[in-house]
Parts: sequence; structure tokens; C-alpha cells
Amino acid sequence: MTLTIDAVYDGKVFLPSEPIPLSPNTNVRIFVVAEGEASVSFFDVAQSLDLNGPPDWSSKLDEYLYGGRATS
Repeated sequence: MTLTIDAVYDGKVFLPSEPIPLSPNTNVRIFVVAEGEASVSFFDVAQSLDLNGPPDWSSKLDEYLYGGRATS
């Protein structure tokens, strides 16, 4: 299960802004992104590079990589 939870850090613990649908003592892994920090995806970066190439970048991948027709 993956959840995105808005919370406030009070200096000791994270306090969720809304109830969380988890049982008490459930182990979780927390990734922290402070509000206001820029988050850039791979696709945003790739698009910003303005690369020149064929419009079907993936449909002929084997042909582009190996010089021949794709095999099924």
C-alpha cells in the first residue's frame, strides 16, 4: 500500500493532517519532501533536453539499438 500523507513535524514526531488508514504499530517507510522544494521527474528532465530523434522513440527500439528488425 502506498499513501501520500500531509503532516507537520513538531521537532520530535510527524503529525498527520488527517486520519491514516493503518493499524497502530504498523511498520512503514517514510520519504520526506519538504513543502516548497522542487521535485523534478525524469520525464521533465528528458523533455527539457529537447532531443532530436524519430517520433516513435520506442516502437523501433531494437532496430535503433541493434541495426536490424525487431524480433518477437
